[in-house]
Amino acid sequence: MKKILCLVIVFLMFTWGAAFAKQSIIETIEQKGVIRVGMSTFVPWAMKDKKGNLVGFEIDVAKRLAKDMGVKVEFVPTAWSGIIPALLTGKFDIIIGGMGITPARNLKVNFTIPYEYSGMSMVANKAKAKGLSSLKDFNKKDIIIAARMGTTAEQAVAKYMPRAKLKLFENESQALQELNLGRVHAVVSSAPMPIFHALKYPGKLFVPLKENFTKEPIGFAIRKQDHDALNFLNNWILNMRANGFLKEKNKYWFESKNWEKLVK
Repeated sequence: MKKILCLVIVFLMFTWGAAFAKQSIIETIEQKGVIRVGMSTFVPWAMKDKKGNLVGFEIDVAKRLAKDMGVKVEFVPTAWSGIIPALLTGKFDIIIGGMGITPARNLKVNFTIPYEYSGMSMVANKAKAKGLSSLKDFNKKDIIIAARMGTTAEQAVAKYMPRAKLKLFENESQALQELNLGRVHAVVSSAPMPIFHALKYPGKLFVPLKENFTKEPIGFAIRKQDHDALNFLNNWILNMRANGFLKEKNKYWFESKNWEKLVK
């Protein structure tokens, strides 16, 4: 009995020791002096300006986080369909990329509290989707809808328009090109991209739905079992809400078109 008890104590000491020995990503970032941010391009969350530099809501958020941590920021553009596996294998420290918080994703990564909310919208081809103005209109077998692979847009189409034919693309620009060429009826994506794209091609495209048809909380994603990092990031988000930073950036990137001069 004593032998078993000793083995249990040794096992517990080893387990606790390993847990305490594991370094939080926050400490690693501070030691290296850089935070590596996994992201992908979504207008206006993250995109290239006329000089080839990254700009957008997420870029501003990531830069402010790095500044408050006293470190530099390194952006790691990654294909959306593989961004969670890339995080898990250590290619970067955190995902700041407009990622919707979903149960399926949460099984693989830990999410912070929401720092923003998004929703699904749709931009359609005027000639091909003439007379269509509701989800019911688009939920038909002869309708073709495009979306970006591995996004909540893909899930939204499957849920709200299951009868439509879904074409998936690795990046959003491919899907929008298909729309502009009239090969698909519509593209589903996170707001406000559909509105901006429709404004860019007013003679060819339109937004058929008056409002977003989903609402999604958006969070930072980190690897599991890092409670210190989660605590720090959650409190950082609370501070950015309280001091107005997130509201200010939301107003600039999502409620105005002042940023368009950067990319046009």
